[in-house]
Amino acid sequence: MRKNFVLDTNVLLHDPGAFEAFEDNVVNVPIHVIEEIDQFKKELSELGRNARHVARTLDEYRMKGRLGEGVELPNGGMLRVLFSAKEIPLGLQAVHSMDNLILAVAMQLREDEPALETVFVSMDTNLRIRADAMGIVAEDFRREKVELSELYTGASGHQLPMADFDRFFEDNELPLPDDHEFHPNEYLTLKDADSGRRSALARVNMTKGLIQPIYQPRGGVSGIQPRNREQRFAFDVLLREEVRLVTLLGKAGTGKTLLALAAGIYQTIEDQTYLRMLVSRPIYPLGRDIGYLPGGVEDKLNPWMQPIHDNMELLANQSTTNTGTSESYHDLIESGLVQVEPLTYIRGRSIPNQFIVVDEAQNLTPHEVKTIITRVGHGTKIVFTGDPYQIDNPYVDSSNNGLTYLTDRFQHEAIAGSVTLFKGERSELAELAANLL
Repeated sequence: MRKNFVLDTNVLLHDPGAFEAFEDNVVNVPIHVIEEIDQFKKELSELGRNARHVARTLDEYRMKGRLGEGVELPNGGMLRVLFSAKEIPLGLQAVHSMDNLILAVAMQLREDEPALETVFVSMDTNLRIRADAMGIVAEDFRREKVELSELYTGASGHQLPMADFDRFFEDNELPLPDDHEFHPNEYLTLKDADSGRRSALARVNMTKGLIQPIYQPRGGVSGIQPRNREQRFAFDVLLREEVRLVTLLGKAGTGKTLLALAAGIYQTIEDQTYLRMLVSRPIYPLGRDIGYLPGGVEDKLNPWMQPIHDNMELLANQSTTNTGTSESYHDLIESGLVQVEPLTYIRGRSIPNQFIVVDEAQNLTPHEVKTIITRVGHGTKIVFTGDPYQIDNPYVDSSNNGLTYLTDRFQHEAIAGSVTLFKGERSELAELAANLL
């Protein structure tokens, strides 16, 4: 049975392709949504680009028929642009005027077309509550949502019979068991099922159908030694050239950014696998002009990039302590081996043979993540790091941000790997704060 879906403005600003996300049902866009979207069209941010995309899409459908009467969608559904003269309950008329006009369309549809269930779709929690209080069925937009409790962590435990365990240590490999389904580049904690006393860390090589030992850096990576199991997994996936896309997730202090930068420095300067390391993070919102800060571009970026600078200085100090060399972070910047810049300028670029680190990726939308990855050229590796529980972007949350979406969509791809870090290593105080507060 068909349904009438009424879309709120935030749905289309989040996903301009949302018209085709409702199968063969009727998608209704209140004319007031168009008016709100029109206010964003001149912005240089991702919201502005999405607003212009929505306008162009509606104009294309307008050429196929009258939007007020309904235009057929490619998936068999129908798209309509409607308005309503119906009045909202008296107590709500004085506030949230535009929201009320949008809800009025849903109320009008419910009365005019009772044969179809009317569903109001919004990413605004409070507006969904108001719609429900007015007797309108309300739902969140879930096209790109991934529940964190179900998100792929990149690692699991696996028990082996003693004979297989011995064979793994002798041959440094083991055929994948047939009784279990694995992901490409999944990391395993192997345990001896018979004695329960032996364990080993390994990874899945789906291409060869093998379980193999992980890479163990003896002298550390850029002076950094892994401190726990997940950090060992992270270094392995970061240092493997055949894995071109890496996502590192974890709470504050787990070492996501530091490990990514250490691996990038090591492969750019020591191994010379890449021409340079490009480090970036979103200046929220993506694309906002940063001219309100004094000075040149570098001066304006410093407040946003200070966490990167802190980690790079730490790596430079570690390298000096371990190797005796005194090449500083600023020397790397001046030599062009390390480049730090905002994501604002990445659109339209092609970036070959570089190690890219995108920090705080939980503040990106799925569309922004797609825009970034499609800039990756031949021979480039890209790493996204972030904490899905610390989101500053009001237009995404823990279940629909670009980092979790990317991790979920690429979990079955041999070119990608993911590791979730759980244990904080910044300090005892930082770990307690992350767990208790």
